[in-house]
Amino acid sequence: MSKWVLDLGLAVLLSGLEVAALVAFWFVEGMKKWAAKGGPVPGETKRLFLALGAGSTSSALISYCFSWADLPVACASQAVVAALLTLLLTLVAGAECGTRIRRYRLRRRLRRERRRWHKSQREGSGHATAPVHRCRR
Repeated sequence: MSKWVLDLGLAVLLSGLEVAALVAFWFVEGMKKWAAKGGPVPGETKRLFLALGAGSTSSALISYCFSWADLPVACASQAVVAALLTLLLTLVAGAECGTRIRRYRLRRRLRRERRRWHKSQREGSGHATAPVHRCRR
């Protein structure tokens, strides 16, 4: 009976601590963003990747240790937390990659348009106008 109490207690305690740590991390990052008035915060993505990666890895390691200690509920709860943190890390990384790809393609398009405009100016066609940029969102 005491082993089940220990098993359930550890499952609830560790899962709660990990969720509280993640909420505290996001609160601190939000305060940094607020202090920057919504502007970019240097190293924000790196810190998020580090926190989510370390959290999922430590949860998986704790789950493995609980399996050796024969605490199935705590092991399962830590495995679920590790899987959720890994999923969250994957989603954040995918969104960041999408943002970087969009930014790269926009810059490449703008450079190409700028080159065309300069080339038309050098060729001496007096009818060339500056490129019109539309805001794409």
